[in-house]
Amino acid sequence: MKELKVTKISVSDIEPEALPALLDKENIAFQPIDVVNWEEYPYRPEVTFRIAYTDHAILLHYKVKEATVRARYATDNEAVWTDSCVEFFINAGQDAIYYNLECNCIGTVLLGVGSGRGERERANPHTMKEIKRWASLGNQPFEERKEETAWEVALIIPYRSFFKHQIPSLEGKTIRANFYKCGDELETPHFLSWNPMDTPAPDFHRPSFFGTLLFS
Repeated sequence: MKELKVTKISVSDIEPEALPALLDKENIAFQPIDVVNWEEYPYRPEVTFRIAYTDHAILLHYKVKEATVRARYATDNEAVWTDSCVEFFINAGQDAIYYNLECNCIGTVLLGVGSGRGERERANPHTMKEIKRWASLGNQPFEERKEETAWEVALIIPYRSFFKHQIPSLEGKTIRANFYKCGDELETPHFLSWNPMDTPAPDFHRPSFFGTLLFS
């Protein structure tokens, strides 16, 4: 089970396009999302992420290089996992409820919550609007581009996005989570994770395989 120390950054307000430079300044290191858990899906694009937090939000920055890229969905809470997609699943409370935050390469976000794959509730439009995002490829949808493409997304996720819980602070907390990269409908489907998984087929909705985030 992987563990990752998450550093607190003292910043009151930041726009998502400035997040990569801030994380550079704070020396926040990238972590690989490179575990191929299912041999029938061997393709491994280059994927890294880094994470930090403030008094009010979680900060995420992903970098990806893959053979093809697609962004069909431009409306939040649509099927972004079928596009070129990075994901963050987090068990934000001390219960069985976990959140799945999924973001395609143009910053379209899906946010669900529940205790299992078949029991998901989507966040409302107001909650979605509060999640700030920046994407290096812009925000306009496009069909699959069959050429090697590098892209980045940065996300600022307020604590209130985790709307089934009250989170006054994450400082000193130990939280279980996993990070993923997928592209269910790309020319070469793939399913990578940060923390290893052991299931018969791709299924990211398995909190038992979450790693640990230590919020310092």
